[in-house]
Amino acid sequence: MKIKKIAIISLMTIILTGCTIVRVDTTSIDNILNVVLSKNNKLYNRVGIGYKYYVPRGVTYIDSTGTNDKLYSNGVYYYLYLDEISYYYKKSIDYKENKSLYYSKKINGKTEGYLQITKEKNNLYLIEFVYNYAKIEALVPKEDINDVVLNCSYILSTIKYNDNVVKLSLSENFLKNKEETYDEFSSKKQDNNNSFLKYGDDK
Repeated sequence: MKIKKIAIISLMTIILTGCTIVRVDTTSIDNILNVVLSKNNKLYNRVGIGYKYYVPRGVTYIDSTGTNDKLYSNGVYYYLYLDEISYYYKKSIDYKENKSLYYSKKINGKTEGYLQITKEKNNLYLIEFVYNYAKIEALVPKEDINDVVLNCSYILSTIKYNDNVVKLSLSENFLKNKEETYDEFSSKKQDNNNSFLKYGDDK
């Protein structure tokens, strides 16, 4: 009987500790990145064609257009782009930190990436977060920056690609018709004609 109780307790411990999100001190962006991106999270609750990832509690998946996903939380829209081409070819990130911005940091973790936060008009801040061959953009008020960075960190760090599906989608015929360029994640000045955030304007 004791052995049975010990087995049940051990099983419950594995279940409860193996699938939980670590509580993170959100007072520092650096701390958020260091803690979340260093974890080997295997959680997922959103599955697309060739990929899956974890949508944190409080964030709602809205819809998809191709490899673009739109999410929402607390008044903020998240625009997620999954770059299967860069994933397939294991493209490196060429990013130089810019100390004149609100925040600018190159990330070296499981994959390369960067987090760039730029102050825009009306006291809003443009978050551009690239990691794990994916990019999230969000336009947020200053007081929401850390919470949004935390959510983005969980989403990007949990992305897993299905190699077979990605390879199939990048067949020769698909690549001939592909209009995307390979420098999607290069940092560039945002303007009215070249903003990923415009994905949501047509909705």
